[in-house]
Amino acid sequence: MEITEVRLRLVKDPGKLKAAASITIDDCFVVHDLRVVENDGDIFIAMPNKRIGTGEFRDVAHPINNETRDYIAQLVIDKYKEELKRASAPQD
Repeated sequence: MEITEVRLRLVKDPGKLKAAASITIDDCFVVHDLRVVENDGDIFIAMPNKRIGTGEFRDVAHPINNETRDYIAQLVIDKYKEELKRASAPQD
C-alpha cells in the first residue's frame, strides 16, 4: 500500500484542531476527514469518525496495524508542517 497523495486544509482559527486532511491510497481510494489535532503540545492524527446512538464516537475508517497508522500519521504530519511553513512565509 502506498499513500499517493495527501491534501490538507489548515483551520483558520485553530484550537486543538489544527487541520483536516484527505489521503489517496494507490491512486484509487480516498479517505477524507482525517484530523490533525494538538493535545498537550503533541500533534497526532485522528481518523474519520461518526457519533453512534449512545453518543460515543466510532472510527469510520482506520488502519488495523501500528505500522500503517504510523505511516499515515507521518505523511500527514509532514504535510501539516510543510503547510505551516508555507502559510507563514512572506508573500511576494
